[in-house]
Amino acid sequence: MSKIQEIAQIVESGKVKLIEGLVQEALDAGEDANAILNDGMVAAMGIVGAKFQANEIFVPEMLVAAKTMKKGVEILRPHLAGNSVGKNGKYIIGTVAGDLHDIGKNLVALMIESAGFEIIDLGVDVPAEKFVEAIKANPDCKVVGASALLTTTMDSLKNTVKVMIDAGCKDQVKIMVGGAPITQDFADEIGADAYTQDAGSAAVQAVALAQ
Repeated sequence: MSKIQEIAQIVESGKVKLIEGLVQEALDAGEDANAILNDGMVAAMGIVGAKFQANEIFVPEMLVAAKTMKKGVEILRPHLAGNSVGKNGKYIIGTVAGDLHDIGKNLVALMIESAGFEIIDLGVDVPAEKFVEAIKANPDCKVVGASALLTTTMDSLKNTVKVMIDAGCKDQVKIMVGGAPITQDFADEIGADAYTQDAGSAAVQAVALAQ
């Protein structure tokens, strides 16, 4: 088994204590940092996301895998070509007003950061106006993500997207939405540019929108 395959297995199984040493070993052995990131860690998180969708694993396992990947990325960061963390520009993310859930948001932020974005995390219970302020304060930001994890905060997500559109933000950014109760139809109805149902596909979509 190659070092990159080992790293993928370690991320997938969430062995946080082992990842840093293994990533360093791979670098010392001459493995390419971008290959370790993409073929090892990002690929592993794709598998984790698929297992989560299929109810083969649950939130705790997904979070520990994401935490493992984050630790690995910290070791890789200085070695990434052109420091590929941040190469796709900035990505603003937050959970909408009235919603205090952050597990899904944090996982999406982690995956998107790993896909080459600088993350601006507004946190939870974020007023629509705060999204607008952040977008205007970061003219180089191309994509923004807003999440709602409760059916009761779907209206808040709808309002957040409306406020961003009314403020002219769509001239600058693409708007992504997600969260447990959100569907493609709802995303289309409220005027969002994209909807994804899990963290892995969110990262792929973010890269596509940033081009």
